[in-house]
Amino acid sequence: MAWSCSRFETEKLNLRQSVEKSVADVNNAIHVISETRGYDILCADDAALKSETDFRDSITLDMVAGIYDFKPDLSHHHQFFIPYRMFERTGESDMMVVNLPKELVFHPRSLHTLPPADSILKNDFTITASDYNFYYTWFNQFDYKLNAGFELDSEDLGSFDVVASGSKDSGISYSSEYTFTEGYTIGVSFESGDSSVSSFVLADGDDILLKETHIKVGQGFHKKERLYILTLGNVEIRRGTAIDSIQVFLDGVLQKEAGAKIIDPAGSDGSFCRHRDILLTFDDGTTMNLSELLAPSREILRTLFDSLHSMRLAKHIVDYIAISIYYHSHYQPG
Repeated sequence: MAWSCSRFETEKLNLRQSVEKSVADVNNAIHVISETRGYDILCADDAALKSETDFRDSITLDMVAGIYDFKPDLSHHHQFFIPYRMFERTGESDMMVVNLPKELVFHPRSLHTLPPADSILKNDFTITASDYNFYYTWFNQFDYKLNAGFELDSEDLGSFDVVASGSKDSGISYSSEYTFTEGYTIGVSFESGDSSVSSFVLADGDDILLKETHIKVGQGFHKKERLYILTLGNVEIRRGTAIDSIQVFLDGVLQKEAGAKIIDPAGSDGSFCRHRDILLTFDDGTTMNLSELLAPSREILRTLFDSLHSMRLAKHIVDYIAISIYYHSHYQPG
């Protein structure tokens, strides 16, 4: 396998140096991400907005394929979970291509309430969904898929991929991932079962910068952590029920003289993004506190973590648009 020069240099570092470099890589990545419009999209939220999974139906890409421009028609009254007629079909496409004002994306409440009729807004934002499947029933069964790209004034802002499914028999599984044009990817995944597995990852291309993995057993308040892994570049911190202490690895090699302590203060849910802290002890007895080292990034990581888990971008924006197009083209055409 071919390694880049920077990766080769990283492998020569000792544990402390590797932690310091990996932390710097994470902080730099998060700083770059936080300056992007892709980050602004993921952060766009209004707590008062309802999830569009309250709408029960089956919508596939072929049902909403085409090119659409934002042109609201308020004469078609909306009710229950059905949006206003907001888009006019202007062209053919095998994808769902939607042109709308950026204000409706960065401020989703405006999309749901619609701007005043005399507002002059430019359709400068484009959503292109190359894959879409929306299937939700009243019996808590669902099958969902979205692959969409975003552009502002023809500038690429990145892409969003979501896969989710659930039923009474099979449980729930989902993955949600955003890829920034700068090369960074951030994603979450979850799978329920006798052992539930969840993860959160920040990557630069194929290189993992930060990854957190939980495996838990039990249900509800009786859930117990069976395995916890925090990966920071080429350093891995691992705690499981089958080992007596927390293990620290460097490039896959156990560091027998190093140690770690996991700290869960009040309000922690076991995730580093939500208050969990780790105190590393090196072979010379010195220590490092990860929450202090990653302090510049932690709040932004938490925001991204919450956005991807809730899939707000999909539910509050893309689904709302797709439902409007679907309903008004199939049930209220013309």
